[in-house]
Amino acid sequence: MWLGNFILVLADEVVKSGSVRVEDGVIAEIRDVPVETPDIDGGGRYLMPGFIDLHGDMIEREIAPRPNARMPIDFGIHELDKKLTIAGVTTAFAAVSFATDSVYGHVRQLSTTSAVIEELRRLREDLLIDHRVHARYEITNVDAAPVLEKLLGAGHVDMVSLTDHTPGQGQYNDLESYILSISERRAMTREMAAEIAAERIARRNNPLIDAKLTEIAYQVRRQGLSLASHDDDSVEKVAQMHDLGVTMSEFPVTLPAALEARRRGLSTLMGAPNALRGQSMSGNLSALDAAKQGVLSVIAADYHPPAFIPGIFRLAELVGLPAAVAMATKNAAEAAGMSDRGEIAFGKRADLVAVERGSVHRLRATFRGGRFVYSDGTLH
Repeated sequence: MWLGNFILVLADEVVKSGSVRVEDGVIAEIRDVPVETPDIDGGGRYLMPGFIDLHGDMIEREIAPRPNARMPIDFGIHELDKKLTIAGVTTAFAAVSFATDSVYGHVRQLSTTSAVIEELRRLREDLLIDHRVHARYEITNVDAAPVLEKLLGAGHVDMVSLTDHTPGQGQYNDLESYILSISERRAMTREMAAEIAAERIARRNNPLIDAKLTEIAYQVRRQGLSLASHDDDSVEKVAQMHDLGVTMSEFPVTLPAALEARRRGLSTLMGAPNALRGQSMSGNLSALDAAKQGVLSVIAADYHPPAFIPGIFRLAELVGLPAAVAMATKNAAEAAGMSDRGEIAFGKRADLVAVERGSVHRLRATFRGGRFVYSDGTLH
């Protein structure tokens, strides 16, 4: 099958009018000229690799769209699958939390997390795109460690990040803002929210935390999986995580932390919504500022997959289109240890997206292995 008359976004260049031949689900040939009578005519639109989302929190909203409205997990997974497909995501790592309790309610409890992983594995072959599991281990919840270790041992986890949402540091370094956030989210008084914050701070003193953290990190490294840190806020925190074997710093809170991560050879991941908006939702480091400093390597959906395309074009103004696209594709694949995808190149999986640039950039089609998994009818 020939895909012709596209602007090809390759790893290091943009081909103004190129063609791609797909055979048996992989890219078999690339030409920098149009071909006669292609099977699919791009009409001068962009052809990019499919987006690889290493950190997506969206499954929680699909199974609990409101705090007291629980939906069947299999239904939620199928709905998320469709939404990711029409956002151009072809490989998705569902970021599920390993916590014994949470201010977010049941969606981040161990029972729900385990059920989500089980359903993802059961449904995987029936879904439109490639779904993986990104386990978020909250280091203060040591009771979750045995559950995660069991799943790791069974090969049910594809990536792990080490998170610490203790108030007063990291993402929540402004304690008063954290308390107000809990109060609003859970419709409780400030005093009740302050008690929850104090309990979480006290939990950080558990003497078992460091030992469990070391055990988890060792098991992840032994299995050859990617290990990430989360919300690094200082040079010292980055150094600590690097010593544990972390290879990726997710959502670094400050520029010094991001600079140190890159100095130590870590990938740095930030949200596509941050890039689109030009600022962090929590008032932390801007993805655009990180890109200007040359310390942004990967963007993820975070909480809003449609932000990928406009976020890429916003970043392209700073780093060029190939480099911006690579943040959602090639760089993400490399950070996750996947060598078979992430770029338009010979022998790579034909996971592709057709994008039309405009005042509002539009996704026109998504291909997984050269097969349409989404089309809005524009391409024929």
